[in-house]
Amino acid sequence: MKLLVFVLNRTEKLEPALNALEHAGLRGATVIQSRGMAMTLEKYFDGSFLGSLRAMMEPDREENVTVFMVLKDEDVQRAVGIVEDAAGSFNAPNSGIAFSVPVDFIKGIH
Repeated sequence: MKLLVFVLNRTEKLEPALNALEHAGLRGATVIQSRGMAMTLEKYFDGSFLGSLRAMMEPDREENVTVFMVLKDEDVQRAVGIVEDAAGSFNAPNSGIAFSVPVDFIKGIH
């Protein structure tokens, strides 16, 4: 089993991504609102170059979403492909990230 974690910077892409995963039979995601380091630091260091640049490039975005899914090993790449089809490639600048980690203990998933 693997824990797939993906962060979508474009929160409007969350619903299409989750719908596509559900239609593919991949269910059981947990979604949390999150904020990246640059956005968090911008709040503390008003007037910084980084904060000003980010505000110009993305004036409306303050948060992103982080999704956690426990999947069979063989479903991880398929899930990432489904998310990218719905939300755009993680290789595109400022799109988000995806990664997986091994799960060595699980309870509560049937």
